[in-house]
Amino acid sequence: MIIKDPSATAATLTDNRTTVGHLLRLPVLVAALGYMVDMYDLFLFSIVRVPSLRSLNLSDESILKDGLMLLNLQMAGMLIGGIVWGIMGDRKGRLSVLFGSILIYSLANIGNGLVTSVGAYAVLRFIAGFGLAGELGAGITLVSEILPNRIRGYGATLVATMGVMGALLAYLVSYFFDWRISYFIGGGLGLLLMVMRIRVFESGIFLKLKAQKIKRGNVFMLLRNKKRLFKYINGIIIGMPIWFVVGILITFSPEFGQALGLDQPINAGKAVMLAFSGQVAGNLASGFLSQYLQSRKKAILLFILISVSLVLIYLLAPFHTAAWFYIICACLGFSSGYWTLFITVAAELFGSNLRATVATTIPNFVRATVIPLTALFILMKSYAGIIYGALIVGLIAYALAIVALFYLEETFKKDMNYNEEE
Repeated sequence: MIIKDPSATAATLTDNRTTVGHLLRLPVLVAALGYMVDMYDLFLFSIVRVPSLRSLNLSDESILKDGLMLLNLQMAGMLIGGIVWGIMGDRKGRLSVLFGSILIYSLANIGNGLVTSVGAYAVLRFIAGFGLAGELGAGITLVSEILPNRIRGYGATLVATMGVMGALLAYLVSYFFDWRISYFIGGGLGLLLMVMRIRVFESGIFLKLKAQKIKRGNVFMLLRNKKRLFKYINGIIIGMPIWFVVGILITFSPEFGQALGLDQPINAGKAVMLAFSGQVAGNLASGFLSQYLQSRKKAILLFILISVSLVLIYLLAPFHTAAWFYIICACLGFSSGYWTLFITVAAELFGSNLRATVATTIPNFVRATVIPLTALFILMKSYAGIIYGALIVGLIAYALAIVALFYLEETFKKDMNYNEEE
C-alpha cells in the first residue's frame, strides 16, 4: 500500500493553482483573445472571398483573378507590417504594437464590410494585412516575458489555441450572417478588445531594457552577425512544413481529391474547417508535450515526423472515399499544431532588444514561404503530376525543417532576461 505524503500533495495543488493564476493574468488573456480576432479576419477573407466579389458583380474568371490579387496584397501588407511592428515592439514596447495593430485591422475590417469596388477592397485588404502582422508576435513576446520559465509553453499554447478558435468562429459567423455583417462583427470584436487592453501592463523585462538605453529593434544586428542570421533563417525553415500543408494540400484539396479518384468531390471549406479544428487539438497537445518532455525541440521533431507520415498517407494511401480524406485533413491539421511552439522558440532564441522583431517577423515570413512552395509545386506538377509534384515539394520542405531544427539550440529553460550585444 502506497501512502501519499500530504505535504507533497498540498505543494502540488498550490503549484497548480499558481500556474492557473499566471495563465489567467490579464496580459495573457488579452494576447490570446487578440490572436483569436486576428485569425478570425484572416480566415474570414478566405471564406467570403467568392460571395463578396460576386456581390460586386464580378464574373467567375474575375473572381479568381481578383481574389488572388487581394490575397497577394494582404500577404504584402503582412510582410511589411511584420517588419514595422516587430521593430516598434522592441523600440516602443510590446503594448504599443498590441494597441496599434488591433486598431488598424479592426477599422480595416469594418471598412471591408462597406466596400463597393475591387479597388477599395484591395486597399483595405492591404491595410488589414499590415495590422494583422503585429498581433501574434507581440502577444507571444509579452506572454513569454511575463510568465515564469517553467510555464511559458502553456501561455503560448493558450494564445495559439485561441487563434485557431478564431478561425472556427469565422466559419460559424459567415454561415449565419451575410459577408458584410461578418466583417462588421470582426471589427467590433477588435475594438471591444482594444478597450480591454487599457488595463494591460507592459513587460517588466522591456521596462528594464528601456531604462538601459541600449539599441533595440535594430534589424542590422540580425543581418551583420552570421550566428544570429543563421538562427533567424532556421527559425523560419522549421515552420515551412505547416504552410506546405495549409497552402498546398488543404487549399487545393478539391484538386487532390479528384486526382486520387475519390467517390465524391471535396469541399475546400470543409477541408479547411477540419484542418483548423485538428490544429486546435495539435496546439494543445504540442504545448503540453513540450512541458512534459522539458524540451521544445523534441516536441517539434515529433510533430514534424507525424506530419510527414500523414502527408505520405494523404498522397499515396489507396483509399477512395471522401470521408477518409476529410479525416486525414483533420489529422494533418493536428500535426501542424506545433505552430505555437515554433513561434515560442523564435521569441526565446533572441535577447530582449531583438525579441519582438524576431517573434513578429518570423511567422509572417513563414506564411510567405507559401509563395515559393506553390511556385515549386506548379513547376513539379507540370513534370510529375499533381500527386508526385506535391510529394517532391513536401519532402524538400520537411527535410529542410528537420536539418534546421537540428542546428537550433534548446530553449525550454532559457532565461529571457538578456540582451543581444552588437
